[in-house]
Amino acid sequence: MTLRTTRAELGGHEPRAVQKALALLEAVAHLGSGATAKEVAHATGIPPATAYRLLNLLVADGFLVRIDDLSGFALGRRTRELAGDRTGSAAETDYHHIVDDLRTRTRFGVYLVSYSDDRITLVDRDPDHELSGEAALVGHAHASAIGKVLLANRPDTAVLDDLRKFTVHTITDLGALAIELSRVRSSDLAVETDEIRLGRSALAVPVRDEAGRVSGCLSVIGRTGRLSHDDLDLIALVRSSASQIHIPAGG
Repeated sequence: MTLRTTRAELGGHEPRAVQKALALLEAVAHLGSGATAKEVAHATGIPPATAYRLLNLLVADGFLVRIDDLSGFALGRRTRELAGDRTGSAAETDYHHIVDDLRTRTRFGVYLVSYSDDRITLVDRDPDHELSGEAALVGHAHASAIGKVLLANRPDTAVLDDLRKFTVHTITDLGALAIELSRVRSSDLAVETDEIRLGRSALAVPVRDEAGRVSGCLSVIGRTGRLSHDDLDLIALVRSSASQIHIPAGG
């Protein structure tokens, strides 16, 4: 753990500061994703001002991340690496370097998805962006950009018997959804704005297998107002990355 600090910043008590930082990490792991600075400080008995300063240092060094709405913290990439969390599917292993390169070139969360047995499976989650509401995303394809790519390309196998309305922006009318999916098919681009969660936007482009069939997607997810569906540079970047990935059918 490097923790970019100086003796002056920590008052000449580096060993104790490291112990406190480790206690903060342990508290976030115990409390779960979204733990607030106040909750972490209370759990560790560390004064709030000190806890907040160390939490920010842990974020800066990649040991913690802030969740999407900035209300709390979650374990970051470096903590997971220290814990030995390097496992993943074949798609994640083979294409991790492509997805990871995309992450270095955008400030949004990047996710690689496969449509195994016509179900949404996240094969590479962004370790630096906590994805809340994953169960809704996986279970209700009509409400997300990721799901729309699946529905647009698997119309015969998709079952739309539960068009749940998550927000006022969720498309639940079958006619309107059919028009939306037709647009996705013609453009090879799916978007969402506040449809599954208020304040969250996303775009997704298809990933294909070796035969050219849609077998997954590559998606970027960010805060509404920051992620723009009209960002042609971002769309081109995601398309370029997706074109380098081939997920086997059913994989």
